[in-house]
Amino acid sequence: MPEITDDTPIHLTEVDIDLDVQEILLAASQHDIPKLRRLLRTQSALPDAANVKDNESGFSPLHSAIAACEPDSDTEGAQNGADGAKTSELNPKGLDNESLKAAVETVKFLLQEGAIWNDLDKNNETPGCLARRIGALELYGLIVDAGVRAELLLNRLDAYEELSDDDNEEEEKQENDENQAETANTTETETETAPELVDATTTNPGVNNPQYLESQLNIQNDRILDSDQNGVMMAWESDIMRKSAKALLPTPGLKVLNIGHGMGIVDGFFQEQQPASHHIIEAHADVVAEMKRRGWDSKPGVVIHQGRWQDILPGLVAAGEMFDAIYYDTFAESYGDFREFFSEQVIGLLEQEGRWGFFNGMGADRQISYDVYQKVAEMDLFEAGFDVHWEEIAVPKLEGEWEGVRRAYWVVDDYRLPLCKFMD
Repeated sequence: MPEITDDTPIHLTEVDIDLDVQEILLAASQHDIPKLRRLLRTQSALPDAANVKDNESGFSPLHSAIAACEPDSDTEGAQNGADGAKTSELNPKGLDNESLKAAVETVKFLLQEGAIWNDLDKNNETPGCLARRIGALELYGLIVDAGVRAELLLNRLDAYEELSDDDNEEEEKQENDENQAETANTTETETETAPELVDATTTNPGVNNPQYLESQLNIQNDRILDSDQNGVMMAWESDIMRKSAKALLPTPGLKVLNIGHGMGIVDGFFQEQQPASHHIIEAHADVVAEMKRRGWDSKPGVVIHQGRWQDILPGLVAAGEMFDAIYYDTFAESYGDFREFFSEQVIGLLEQEGRWGFFNGMGADRQISYDVYQKVAEMDLFEAGFDVHWEEIAVPKLEGEWEGVRRAYWVVDDYRLPLCKFMD
């Protein structure tokens, strides 16, 4: 053992920080808000103290505050229920009411202090996932609402950054023009673009739309995969598509527009409804080639538009095309793209009494993300002038469906089918 002298350096920084972290997590689990307030505002060595983590469990203060409501065992949980913790809609498992009440106030405090709503622990659970699993549904609702606020803010910041970029481009253009007037050898400066925000709504967050459109697709009878084995569309979606088609086209002789053909599932059901005209926009060349191989270009009333909807729809609007029904199901596009679609395009294409819908897969790889984005979409749809009605449809067990697929893009139990109309 080396001899310790007065000159031997003693490194206590990491130990001290770990003790500080454990003190914060303990205060959160004890729902001790006064102590938490003091710790979060005095720990200069922990600049993001509301989001510290336990090394073993990965628990954040939010995780700790919620986990403290869970009984240590089934026996203890049953005893707690017998001692007066009655079950209710927000407390279906009969957790201790006093503990839940204290946790609610602690979670509210932590969120106000900047706690991250969707931080993951070592079990890949967010605080909301944990609250839902133990049956603390009031806590789950608080986390969902925090997620909605965060996502709305991110979406607004995204829009502001785009506006800011437009302003910068104008300023740069004006500066370039002035510089070119002063010297004939001025080179054009490159326009800066805003960093892309991470968007939880893309079916596969690691894939963007340009990459997808350039990839070679593997088109099978029961699925379409891109070149990285990401699931683009799968046959298990058929029941959802059938119900969507019937809700959008309740009678024959209507005009329908579908954006995103994929395997042709929803378009096949649209055809069964005998539409007067049936326009299909498809951006991927491989899918268009498969459509023509299967004779879609010769079906009565069918018009195929090859290209991105961003490029096709303005022409349809200019041509005065109007539809009784519109369906939107694209791949590897962001929520910002979707919001642009219904905010800017639908109003010029949908008949006043028409209906439109979309494949509601936003955040479907985690229940809390699905719940958050339903609320976010509902608010943005209202702002754009649409009412939306949701129909819950049970999704069958899909364990065997993901064989050979890079990542399961659907894990929630129920699909929420949207039916949108103009507000009265």
